[in-house]
Amino acid sequence: MSKKTRSMMVTCSLLYANGDLHLGHMIEHIQTDIWARFQRMQGHRCLYICGSDCHGTPVMISAEKQNMKPIELVEKVRQQHMADFAAFNISFDNFYTSHSPENKALSEMIYRRLQDNGDISKHTIEQAFDAEKQMFLPDRFVKGQCPKCGAMDQYGDGCEVCGATYTPTELINPVSVVSGTMPVVRTSEHYFFELPRYEAALKKWMQEGHHLQPQVTRKMDEWFQQGLRHWNISRDKPYFGFEIPDAPGKYFYVWFDAPIGYMASLQNFCQDHPEIDFDAYWRPDTDTELYHFIGKDVMYFHSLFWPAMLMAAKLRTPTAVCVHGFLTVNGEKMSKSRGTFIKVKSYLKHFKPDYLRYYFAAKLNSSIEDIDLNLDDFRARVNADLVGKLVNIASRCAGFMHSHFNNTLAAECGEKALWRQFTDSAASIAAHYEQFEYAKTMREVMTLADIANQYISEQAPWQLIKDEKNHARVHAVCTMGINLFKVLMVYLKPVVPTLVQDAERFLNIEPLQWQDSGVFLGEHRINRFTPLLQRIQPQEINMMLENEKSSLTETKTQQVESPFKPEITIDDFAKVDLRVAKIISAEQVEGADKLLRITLDVGEGIKKQVFAGIKGSYRPEDLQDKQIIFVANLKPRKMRFGLSEGMILAAGNGQSSFVLSPDNGANAGDIVK
Repeated sequence: MSKKTRSMMVTCSLLYANGDLHLGHMIEHIQTDIWARFQRMQGHRCLYICGSDCHGTPVMISAEKQNMKPIELVEKVRQQHMADFAAFNISFDNFYTSHSPENKALSEMIYRRLQDNGDISKHTIEQAFDAEKQMFLPDRFVKGQCPKCGAMDQYGDGCEVCGATYTPTELINPVSVVSGTMPVVRTSEHYFFELPRYEAALKKWMQEGHHLQPQVTRKMDEWFQQGLRHWNISRDKPYFGFEIPDAPGKYFYVWFDAPIGYMASLQNFCQDHPEIDFDAYWRPDTDTELYHFIGKDVMYFHSLFWPAMLMAAKLRTPTAVCVHGFLTVNGEKMSKSRGTFIKVKSYLKHFKPDYLRYYFAAKLNSSIEDIDLNLDDFRARVNADLVGKLVNIASRCAGFMHSHFNNTLAAECGEKALWRQFTDSAASIAAHYEQFEYAKTMREVMTLADIANQYISEQAPWQLIKDEKNHARVHAVCTMGINLFKVLMVYLKPVVPTLVQDAERFLNIEPLQWQDSGVFLGEHRINRFTPLLQRIQPQEINMMLENEKSSLTETKTQQVESPFKPEITIDDFAKVDLRVAKIISAEQVEGADKLLRITLDVGEGIKKQVFAGIKGSYRPEDLQDKQIIFVANLKPRKMRFGLSEGMILAAGNGQSSFVLSPDNGANAGDIVK
């Protein structure tokens, strides 16, 4: 009985069109691409749809800084993203843009349907307003202390520490990211989607079927317990986006039209592919499937707002929302200063995309746990698994085929039990792929690779070939080894497409499909083997990290536009405790070219020791009894010459430094205001 052909659409979160891609972005796209490629190998129609998320204040401000129009900036970034994805073999069917006529029309259509349902309400609300820049601030342009858990430096729409959601006006000690000033509160009328009306429908959707992972379901339960709130879907001008119909000066919030961008990208694709029925993917009674692959930072929007919007607009809801965790590098958050904030372009200068595709696949599963890119483990796993196990199977057999058998495989399979062990694994491996359990797939494939290598080692063709009467046995063993290698190539094709393409050329066969795992190549002529992969050397990892650091330094240098340091607020300045101090003694520091050891009277009988780099400007005796300005609350620093308990203020041009002194009348310990 033939298997039913499925029609499905898979998406990743639209990429925000305001910067370079880094390796953290690639988790989601590699995960999705593997699943899409697997489904296509099964003979299903699987459309992989994505695009650029273009709207919002960040794009508008970034474009202004670069003296560009927002539409010019987003198209420039979109082209850069498409080039990076193509280099990583991400097989989009369409990578479009949310700033499109299709998305505008669809957003207005859905908004009208919500409006007709009575799901849109108007409320006057208080908002954070940057008085210096004369603009209302988007949620992510306000930072402060989380009102729920107290975590510092959190965005205005939600806490990355405890997961709480809130409005920017609820933040403690908020600061405008645009100007660095404390925002004021102003009122404005806004448009809201009445999310609470869909609580019962959302709960039913969550509980029926397997639309969400267990961890996401638990998080949904927390949100329900807190109580759903109506959702502000509008923003005030100035704003880059779509203006709301019949609401001059009001624009759709980016998270209203961004997921509708999935629909728009598909509609755009359908214009060039009339055989695909766009409506069939969005009717409530459709038998097509819809999968969203997203990061856990945006699951609130995809598991609550988006399904509720679709319900309200009488459209189909997602078959599944597949959430993944964040990427860490060497166990820590990606860091620009350590060079571990690795851009896709930097990686591709040094390594094949298949290396990272395999490494991520070996760690990806159906949970939402974070994934660590341990660079030593990355090198070891690629070298051991892809080179040492997988490619090794072909290379061990191909030499004998070329030198003794005219690159032609034997006619029959001599080890039927071993062959069945490999081909019977197709069902379990396919089940792992289907359930997003890629790590289980990789483990099963590498176990089979070990079995294949063990078989070749036990048969020892390099020993058998010495006696001509054993040549037929060598032919059979090497034919078996190459066929086992071909089966593993089928199983790994969704993960390492470039490697498999090279293997297909070596095997002299058409592009592999899933059913080819059961086809034995007998009396088949292969091509001469050439190395398929190279081992990663430790210095290559170091070179990538050093290049990333150099790139960051160069970027910073190019961005310098002012001789002054970045602006600070009065609150920042108030943290510095400046005091008048009197120099009790100053002396040379043995072994130091620039330092003097200085003892200070800082008032109330308290003495402090500091090391100051002013040796080139003063003799120690010239500083005796001199009054200076002293940073009293600087954290003590342990130096090679002793403990430095503060800092003396000095001015200079980089060659010489001269201490700052108060006017007559100031005393040791006086506060500098």
